Amino acid sequence: MPILSDASARPDRTTPSLAGLPRVVPPHRAPPERELPLAAYLRSIRDNALEGFPRRAFEELVTRRGLLGRSSFVLSDPEAIRRVLVENQANYARTTGTTRILRPILGDGLLISEGSAWRHQRRTLAPAFTPRAIDGLVPHIDAAVADGMDRIAAEAATGPVDLFTSFYRLALEIAGRAMFSVGMDEHGAELRRFIAEYAERMGRPHLLDIVIPPGWPVPLDWSRARFRRRWIPFLDRIIAARRDAERDRPHAGDLLDLLAAARNPDTGAAFTADELRDQVATMILAGHETTAGTLFWAAYLLALAPEMQERVAAEARSADLTDPTGCQSDGRLPLTRAVIDETLRLYPAAFVVVRRALGPDSVAGHAVKASDIVMVSPWVLHRHRTLWSDPDAFDPGRFLPGAPAPRRFAYLPFGAGPRVCIGAQFALSEAVLSLARLLARFRLVLDEREPVLPQAVVTTQPDRPARFRLITRDPVSP
Repeated sequence: MPILSDASARPDRTTPSLAGLPRVVPPHRAPPERELPLAAYLRSIRDNALEGFPRRAFEELVTRRGLLGRSSFVLSDPEAIRRVLVENQANYARTTGTTRILRPILGDGLLISEGSAWRHQRRTLAPAFTPRAIDGLVPHIDAAVADGMDRIAAEAATGPVDLFTSFYRLALEIAGRAMFSVGMDEHGAELRRFIAEYAERMGRPHLLDIVIPPGWPVPLDWSRARFRRRWIPFLDRIIAARRDAERDRPHAGDLLDLLAAARNPDTGAAFTADELRDQVATMILAGHETTAGTLFWAAYLLALAPEMQERVAAEARSADLTDPTGCQSDGRLPLTRAVIDETLRLYPAAFVVVRRALGPDSVAGHAVKASDIVMVSPWVLHRHRTLWSDPDAFDPGRFLPGAPAPRRFAYLPFGAGPRVCIGAQFALSEAVLSLARLLARFRLVLDEREPVLPQAVVTTQPDRPARFRLITRDPVSP
């Protein structure tokens, strides 16, 4: 597929506050002109799902293809998305393949549970993710970010930096401190090994994961089961170590405290030990990889757009971040937040939501049968030609205060409906604060010319390591 890119100096035409800045279109692969043959399409699901969406998916609001004896729909019509994710969401369940892949590492946590189990978890967790609760976790986030910036500075002093790896470690440290109020020095390396092992060997979709019916094993299931038998004791050791530390010294409230104290408002039931462990796994796993990717893509976009980068740096350096609580929502960092929002538009971490119809339905005039597959792809939706102006261009002005809001159900970085991501505010807080701290301290320059392209398997990540030169900025005058 050809690689498309455009960084021509055409003035921005839509955002007066950013007028005069060059138009920047980050490089990306052109979608295939026609639907891939079935074998190539199934390979794309394993290797890079973004390559499986043909050009017409970005031009038509609903597309359909045959898939192993059933229909597969890609929905970009906002009303159709509302139908599937909100109005009739009970008719659409996670696919067997998704559950097979995620359950061994996430257990029965919030992300993949269904029905009454999901409702119990969601109701129980809700108080732990209110804006007030998230503000209580910001000191842990900020401490992790400060230490992370010092580590990045030490790396930058020796030469160009692989920022994706640096952000991956930073996001994992943030997740660990927010969950356990302690750093991940003791357990971080082992946790990273577990995650890498699962992602490379067992976390990629396989054809058999998709075609074998529920209840029938596939060869990888045995490897996944062996992994889980090692994974569960590891998580239990981390939780036990945190509780031992709590007895030895006082600590600021953390996410584990919130989860342990959570009660279902209808029944008063707390999480069992197994349920608590699965929530810990879900919050750490689902949160850190997506944040690392978002920070990498934001840094990459700003390196491609140095004039925009300088405006973000100026905002970050002039903002009072001595108390970072609420900095992503209280007006101190509007451009930094807009950059994160635009990054999530161009590179949504959750690039597709896949559901299996449990019964017949009618969606945007199309008959959906039981067992049909319905996809809502933020990757497609956020670049759709009928929903966005200049959709492939990097334009944070779309999200600045006063800009027209995107059409409802046209921008879904965290999903929508009852299953919208419960950790969205946490993710935005850590991403905005991390980007502000980074740009206040360093100027980012790409150390190579080869384009970095998105690759989507579980989340949207760079297709290769990319190295940046980080140039230390002069200290801010008092």
